[in-house]
Amino acid sequence: MDYGHELVFGTLLTPTVDAPDRVIALAQLTEQVGLDLVSFQDHPYQPRLMDAWTLVSVVAAQTERIKVTTNVANLPLRHPVVLARSVATLDLITGGRVELGLGAGGFLDAVAANGGPRLTTGQSITALEEAIAIMREVWTPGGGGIRLAGKHYTVAGAKRGPAPAHDVSIWLGAYKPRMLALTGRLADGWLPSSGYAGPDELAAMNKVIDEAAADAGRDPAAVRRLYNISGRFSGGGGFLQGPEEVWIDQLTELTLGEGISTYILASDNPDDIRRFAEVAAGVREAVAVGRSGGAVAPAAAVPASGFGVVPTPPPAVRRSAVQLLDESERPTGPAQDPNRTYTPYQLQSGQHLIDVHDHLRAELEQVRDLVEQVAAGTLGVGAARSHINTMTMRQNNWTLGTYCESYCRLVTTHHSLEDASLFPHLRRADPALAPVVDRLQEEHRIIHDVLEGVDKALVALVDGSGSIDGLRAAVDLLDDTLLSHLSYEERELVEPLARLGIL
Repeated sequence: MDYGHELVFGTLLTPTVDAPDRVIALAQLTEQVGLDLVSFQDHPYQPRLMDAWTLVSVVAAQTERIKVTTNVANLPLRHPVVLARSVATLDLITGGRVELGLGAGGFLDAVAANGGPRLTTGQSITALEEAIAIMREVWTPGGGGIRLAGKHYTVAGAKRGPAPAHDVSIWLGAYKPRMLALTGRLADGWLPSSGYAGPDELAAMNKVIDEAAADAGRDPAAVRRLYNISGRFSGGGGFLQGPEEVWIDQLTELTLGEGISTYILASDNPDDIRRFAEVAAGVREAVAVGRSGGAVAPAAAVPASGFGVVPTPPPAVRRSAVQLLDESERPTGPAQDPNRTYTPYQLQSGQHLIDVHDHLRAELEQVRDLVEQVAAGTLGVGAARSHINTMTMRQNNWTLGTYCESYCRLVTTHHSLEDASLFPHLRRADPALAPVVDRLQEEHRIIHDVLEGVDKALVALVDGSGSIDGLRAAVDLLDDTLLSHLSYEERELVEPLARLGIL
């Protein structure tokens, strides 16, 4: 059964404590390639893993569009009133980008060893049902205090609020009949993992959820069906074992047949995340055709002469008198075969690169706008500044500084991921691309120095030793250098990405 939900695609990242920067970078990559959701497992009794709620909050602060969630939150070690208020607070801060994956707490001995209640499996399910009721009461504005007397949680007059920015969904990780029935009665979504519930088991589990929802007077379609998945973009003969086309066919079948509408890839490999973004686009297209009643036709090939992915040209006008890149010395890759054809799926790799670059271009324009706003504010203060005007100018400088520092991290993260995975793959797959890749990596180092120059100009502006003109000059140089580099990279790599893929 297809429940008709909008398709959602995301990642499940391992919050390993020894590489926090990489985890955050992978979350940012999830957003950059166009996926919808990033999630983290929650095992508070595991010191080798970062605290999930802290990490979710940091990732939410360092992304702009993507939704964040636990997958799933360990209820016994997170009191429902406190958890509800944490979720609502972050949802308000992010403008509605938080959902809540929630579990009864499967590792009961570990929970008890860390000071949590020692419950049986049955007791933990009862506690989960009580907690859901409490959290929804916390999120409901108006009325008196919350009074719920349960076997495991008793709330006697707790105040309501805050209300989240949107209706936060509660997704339950469930496998056994009692948990599945609870999901059908009360939850907004069902979140199993393919390692514990294979595709051939989903129909029977869905039936339990549907029947429980109907018995509770709910439309079974009100329960979104999510699926944590893992696989390989190689090999064959199994679930999600093979190239993108295999993944697209299998996930489309699960959507139209079993009603799964959210797929969350468990992988810490940046290449897998990029390829999964291509899968997402293919599944959306195939499901749209299937829902319209048509047959899913093979993707039409696009001839090289009409490549369909157009690199962005460099800016026509330079802003800085300094020129760090000698564009005449840039090598070119092998000539494009005019007789070669490409499928739309192949073309998506190059388009994703352009989309990421367009995001960097748009954010750089925001930096420039902020610089000019601060410059205008500085000029408007005049020679005889009041104390209030002085404080306002300092606050504006700090705001600009925070935004620029965030942008510098964004560019550095993008380049680091390319250096670590994309470029080595292209060099191995086509040795003729080696001079181009070497040059791109050399330009990454130059851009890094330019970013450091922006950072120094920011520090000087904030501490008073520099001026807005100094920062403007640094941003002008970044504008020229980065935009030229992005244009060169697109010109040389969009066709190889279609031809060679991203692995």
